[in-house]
Amino acid sequence: MIMHSLKRLALAAGLALGAVVAAPAADAAGLMTPKDGTPALDLRDQAVDVVVGGGYAVVTVEQTFANPNAEDMEAIYSFPVPERAAVSEFTYWIDGKPVTAEVMEKEEARNIYEGEKAAGRETALAEQDAYKTFDMTVWPVRAGSDVKIRLAYIQPAKLDTGIGRFVYPLEEGGVDDNKLAFWTANETVTGSFSFDLHLRTDYTVEALRLPAHPGAAISKDLDGSWRVHIDNATAAPNAGSEAVEDAAPADEDKPASTPAQAKQNFKLDTDIVVYWRQAENEPARVDMLAYKPESDGRGTFMLTLTPGMDLKPITEGRDFIFVLDRSGSMGGKMSSLTEGVSRALGQLNPDDRFRIVYFNDSAKELTRGFMNASQESISKALEWVRSVDASGGTNLYDGLKLGLDAADADRTSALVLVTDGVANVGRTEVKDFLALVKEQDVRLFTAIMGNSVNRPLLEPMTLESGGFASAVSNSDDIIGVLLQATTKVTHEALHGVKLDLDPSGSDLTIDDLRRKGIRTLYRGEQMVLFGHYRGAGEADLTLSGEISGKPVSYKTRFAFPETVNLNPELERLWAFAEIERELRKLDLLGSDADVKQSVIDTSKEYGILSPFTSMLVVRDERFEELAIDRTNRDRLAVEDTARQKRMNTPAQTTRVDTQTPMFDAPRPSHSGGGSGGSGAIGLPGLILAILVLCGTLRLRRREAA
Repeated sequence: MIMHSLKRLALAAGLALGAVVAAPAADAAGLMTPKDGTPALDLRDQAVDVVVGGGYAVVTVEQTFANPNAEDMEAIYSFPVPERAAVSEFTYWIDGKPVTAEVMEKEEARNIYEGEKAAGRETALAEQDAYKTFDMTVWPVRAGSDVKIRLAYIQPAKLDTGIGRFVYPLEEGGVDDNKLAFWTANETVTGSFSFDLHLRTDYTVEALRLPAHPGAAISKDLDGSWRVHIDNATAAPNAGSEAVEDAAPADEDKPASTPAQAKQNFKLDTDIVVYWRQAENEPARVDMLAYKPESDGRGTFMLTLTPGMDLKPITEGRDFIFVLDRSGSMGGKMSSLTEGVSRALGQLNPDDRFRIVYFNDSAKELTRGFMNASQESISKALEWVRSVDASGGTNLYDGLKLGLDAADADRTSALVLVTDGVANVGRTEVKDFLALVKEQDVRLFTAIMGNSVNRPLLEPMTLESGGFASAVSNSDDIIGVLLQATTKVTHEALHGVKLDLDPSGSDLTIDDLRRKGIRTLYRGEQMVLFGHYRGAGEADLTLSGEISGKPVSYKTRFAFPETVNLNPELERLWAFAEIERELRKLDLLGSDADVKQSVIDTSKEYGILSPFTSMLVVRDERFEELAIDRTNRDRLAVEDTARQKRMNTPAQTTRVDTQTPMFDAPRPSHSGGGSGGSGAIGLPGLILAILVLCGTLRLRRREAA
C-alpha cells in the first residue's frame, strides 16, 4: 500500500471564510473619512501598472486625490496588504515634482510628519497596519485642488502546477471593528481608472484569464509576452469568463483596449485576479536570477525549483473531522457552511467516519465520537448542524485542539478547519498555535480566503505542520484553485525536505540563505531560495527527502555569474524574506528588542516598509535640514535604469539546469502530465471545493441582489 507505513495522516484545511463573505461595501480599498460628518475627498484617478517577469512582479499604483471642499484637508488612503509585498517606493508630487520617501522608524517618521503638518509644509507618510492594510497619509490636499501620489511594491510570482496567479487586492476584509466604527471608505474612482499587466516569460504561456473581469482586453505580443488592460469601460466585474488562448497581437504603440466606451465610476471593491497557464510540454527545471553589479562585490540570487517528481496517487480511506467556526463574524455564512458540510458528508463512502466540532467562545463536539458515514448518521448530523447559530468570539485554539485530539492515531484522518482566521478569545499567540501543532504531529492544509485574514497566524502554523496554504480571493476561479489544492492531498509528497547548495571546488562562497520553512513539498509546488554570494563559479544543488518512506534526491550543477545587473530588485526580495524570518522569531518569542531592531535595520538598509518602519516624504530641502539620507531615492534610480533595459529586450531564459537536468519526470499539470498523473479529485479536495465554493457563491448572490 502506498501510504501503509504512514499510520496517521492528519489533514487540516483552514478556510478563512469570514471576512470576505460578510464584507459590506465600505470594506474596500479607498479614501478614509471619519464618521463624524467630515467632508469627503474625491478619489479622482488611479492607474495600476504591473510587470511580471523573472519570477516576480513589480506593481506601481499612481493616484490623484481631489479636494472639492472650502478648506485644506488630509487624505488617508487604505488598501489591503498584498501577499508578500515588499513596498519599495512611495512618492508625493510637491510643486509638480515627484519626491520619493525614505524609510525611518515608525514613531520617528510619525513625529516628523505631524511636525511638518503643523508647520503647514507638504508631507506624506506610508505605514503598515499589521497584516491588514497599507495606509498612506498626505497633507495637505489644498481646497479646490488635488495631489498625486505613487506607491510601488515587489512580490514573488510563483507557479503552481503550471498555473501562474497575480492578485491586485482591493477587498478589505472588515476584520478591524475599531477601524470600521470610526471610518468610512470612499472606494469610488470618479475620474480615470486603468489596470495594465505585462507578462514577460521565457516559457510558453498558452492561455490567460481573469475570472471576475471578462471585459478585460487581453492580447499577445509578437515576442510571446501577454498584456491585460482594464479601464472604466471594461472593468465591470462579472463571473464566468473563458480563458483567452489565441489572443490578437498587441499594437506596440498602444495598450490593449476595447473600443472606446463611455467611462463610468469604478469601485475598488473587487480584487483583480489574473491567471496564466504554461504550455503542457514545459519541463521541470531550475531557474536562477542574480544581481551582482561589481565582480568583487556581494551578489544576490533567487533560485526557483519547479520539480518533476514521481508522486503516485493516494488511495486509502480516511476519517474526517470538521472543526467549524460559529463565532459572530461567521453570522452571514452559517447557511453556506451548513450547505457545504451537507454536500461534503454526502460524498463519504460507507466505510468512512466523521466527527464535527464547533467553536466560538469555547469548543464543543456536535457529534458524540466518530459516526459511520451511513445515510442515517449523516441525516442526523445535518439536523444538528442546521440548529447551530453564530454568536460570540473566536476561540480558534480550543476548537483546533479539540479537533486534533479527536483524531484516531490508528487511522488515516482528515481535518477540515473553517474559520475567519482572526482568533480573539482564549489563546491567540502564534507561539501557542505552533506548539499545539508540534504536539499533535498534524499536517495543516490551509486555504486562506480574503485579504485581511491573519496570515501571520495561519501560515506559520501550516508550515510548521508540514502542510501547505493556498490564498483564495472572491475573484478567483474557485474550482481551479481547489483543483490545485486537491492534487496535493491526493498524491504522495516529498517529506523531510532538504535543499543543499555546495560551492566546493570553485571560487565561490554562498551565505545568508533564506527560504520559507517548507518541510514537505507537494505535487506542483515550486520552491524558492534567496541568498548572497561572492566570487563566481559552479555549485552543486541537491534536493532530498523521502517519498512514502523511501529516500530520494535530485541533483544538478550550474554556475553563478561574476557580474550581472538587470535585476536589482532581488536585493529587496532577499531583505523581505529576511524580515519575514525575523518576524516569525518575534511570534515565537513574544517580544525581543534585538530581533525588532534587526527588522528595523534591514527595512531601512533595503528601503522596504515593515510593521516597525514607515516611508516618509517631506520637501526636498527638509530632507537635507533633517539630515535624512536619500538612500531609497538612489536605489530607485538604479532599479528604474535596469527596468528600462529589461523592457527593451525580449524575456531571457533563466533556466540553469539545461546541461544537467535536475529532474527526470516532467512538470506536473492539471491534465495529467508528470508526477504520477492527475489522479481523481478525491474527497478531501471535494470537501474543500464545496465549502469554499458555497461561501463564495453566496457572497456573489448578495452583491448582485
